[in-house]
Amino acid sequence: MDSGNTAWVLASAALVLFMTPGLAFFYGGMVRSKNVLGMLMQNVFCMGLVSVLWAAVVFSLAFGKDLGGGLLGGFDFVGLKDLANTATTVPGYVGDFALSVPPLAFVAFQLMFAIITPALITGAVADRMKFVAWATFVPVWLLVVYAPVAHWVFSPQGWLFKKGALDFAGGTVVHINAGIAALALVMVIGRRKGWPGDAMAPHSLPFTLLGTGILWFGWFGFNAGSALAANGLAAQALVNTHMAAAAAMLGWLVVERVKGGHATTLGAASGAVAGLVAITPCAGFVGVMPAILIGFVAGGACFTAIQLKFRFGYDDALDVVGVHLVGGILGSLLLGLFADAGVNALGADGLFAGGGLGLLGKQCLAVGATLVWSFLATYVLAKIIDATIGLRVTPDEEAEGLDGTQHAEAAYAFGDFGSMGRLGS
Repeated sequence: MDSGNTAWVLASAALVLFMTPGLAFFYGGMVRSKNVLGMLMQNVFCMGLVSVLWAAVVFSLAFGKDLGGGLLGGFDFVGLKDLANTATTVPGYVGDFALSVPPLAFVAFQLMFAIITPALITGAVADRMKFVAWATFVPVWLLVVYAPVAHWVFSPQGWLFKKGALDFAGGTVVHINAGIAALALVMVIGRRKGWPGDAMAPHSLPFTLLGTGILWFGWFGFNAGSALAANGLAAQALVNTHMAAAAAMLGWLVVERVKGGHATTLGAASGAVAGLVAITPCAGFVGVMPAILIGFVAGGACFTAIQLKFRFGYDDALDVVGVHLVGGILGSLLLGLFADAGVNALGADGLFAGGGLGLLGKQCLAVGATLVWSFLATYVLAKIIDATIGLRVTPDEEAEGLDGTQHAEAAYAFGDFGSMGRLGS
């Protein structure tokens, strides 16, 4: 055990947890005022529910001893059994991958990834999903979708890990996984009432900019913390993360200015997040200049991708598909071009570092497998929930807003509203 590494991983876990309320503000500012608490609640709720499930069984399914074929972990760590013992070894984390931090520090760090992944989905179904449906969806999705994909990619025993696919901090496990699940859920729940004809302008862009800043700050723990050590690789990942976000903001604004005539604050925020998403799988495997290029390309590409919802008619309310799915795919595939074993000896050389097309093929496999499993499993789950308790609120409840109908509260308490924002009788 290394005390410096342990301190950094614990601090990184706290940074990643802070990203979830940051995401809540990022999304919350973009919805109408009658739905802001509904959005905040769906995100913050994940911090409670996912944490308990993680300790009970999900960590074991993601990182426990493989049940066979690299598809899923076992039940050896149910209830976090034996993980308080620093002598316990997480399966697969031996040799070059041996942990120098206590197992519980690793548990805590990985938990924060599991919290924010389903939270990302909330932006796609904003303004129309029942809270009880969300509370039902999250635990099943964690067990059926998140745990297997995390095992495939993050666990050294996982089949994609063994194939040589690279994902430094969650391009597939977090962003592609959440992005394609968001698309499946949107296809089942349907469009918002009045979309795309009615104006549904963000009610508080300052909230969105605040959320962007929190996300950017927390992302240093997300990516640099994934080195699992306070070392040069963590420093490389941190610098790459910042540079990609900065370049993506510029890339988004350039395309936005050319196409729409204005560079907007919402565009700056969205562009930065697109860069953070795209660099996530690459952060510890590429140099600084490739990180800048990846970010710049992601900014322009994700801006273009969000226009697809109007062409194909799917109501991805806050552009989860355009930013997280497209950004995650782009970063995962560009890693096959720009990866450099000189940056990280546990990685591989991509095409431009002399490694040929082998790594790109492995990245395509990881992207494809995640897309197929997450979409199909999420679509079936959404259909079952919709057929039983129903996914979305009634038209009257949607018109009134989620804050009042789902939580009996109002974000902005004026006039008829009582103290603490609770609706009066």
